[in-house]
Amino acid sequence: MNQNLVDKLLLDLKSSDLNIRERATSQLWRIWFWQKGKIPLEQIEESERLLAEGDVVSATSILDDLVDAVPDFAEAWNRRAVLRFVTQDYDRAIADCEKAIELNPVHFGALHGLGLCHAALGDYLAAIGAFRSALDIQPHAIENQRLILECTARLS
Repeated sequence: MNQNLVDKLLLDLKSSDLNIRERATSQLWRIWFWQKGKIPLEQIEESERLLAEGDVVSATSILDDLVDAVPDFAEAWNRRAVLRFVTQDYDRAIADCEKAIELNPVHFGALHGLGLCHAALGDYLAAIGAFRSALDIQPHAIENQRLILECTARLS
C-alpha cells in the first residue's frame, strides 16, 4: 500500500470541498479492496453476490476461507463483519470489525460498522465512541454525526 497516497487521501477527507472528499473516499475504498490483489477481491465480490442471493452459508464460507488464507487483509475481516451484521450476529461482527481496525486503524468503514453493532446491542456509549473515531478520520460524514445524536438521545 502506498502510504504517502493514503496519507494524502486521509487529509482530503477533511477538505471542505465535497468533490475532493468523495474522490478520496472512493480511492481509499479501492485501495483497501485491492490491497491483496485480484483473487482476494474476486472472492469478496463472489461472497457479496452470494449474500445478495440469500446464500449466507456459502458467502460466509468464502469469507472464512479468505480471512484464514490472508489474515492480514483488513477488508476481508470488514466484509465478514458486514455479513455478520446483516445476519444479526453482532458479537462476532464486533470481533471482525475490531480485527479490521487493528490491521487498518483508519478504516472508517469498520469503525462505522463497529458503532452500528454496538448500537444494535444497545451499548450506546460504545457506539458513540466508534462513531466518533470514524468522524476523527472522516469529519464530514453526516451519517456518523446523525448516529451519534441518535445514540445520545437513547441514553436519556
